[in-house]
Amino acid sequence: MRILVVEDEYASRKLLTTILADYGQCDSAYDGVGCVELFQKAHEDGQPYDLVCLDIMMPNKDGHQALREIREIEKQQGVRPSEEAKVIMVTALNDPSTVVKAYYKGGVSAYLPKPIEIDTLLTILRDLDLIQ
Repeated sequence: MRILVVEDEYASRKLLTTILADYGQCDSAYDGVGCVELFQKAHEDGQPYDLVCLDIMMPNKDGHQALREIREIEKQQGVRPSEEAKVIMVTALNDPSTVVKAYYKGGVSAYLPKPIEIDTLLTILRDLDLIQ
């Protein structure tokens, strides 16, 4: 599994990368700009990401913007909706409108609240059929 972790907080980025490295190749980005660049390059190289863990609140380009661009890249590449990368939004925001926006307008697969709990993350990965 190819994984992209996008998180501006170093501790959260390191935690996610450390946990997910047991399940596949992990790349990381500090913000939405880096996320979109890496996502585009992965498609150009014929090695798209299977999973993107995407923080909502980041500098330069937030998670919602990055997600819109990710889905647009997939659309341009002819990726069917059933084959899109799974995206887990990671955030400290506990605002229902943010969750609704991410799920219904952005095509998010799951939502992971901070502080990140390992068991919760692993349950999400199982629910998404990414791990056993």
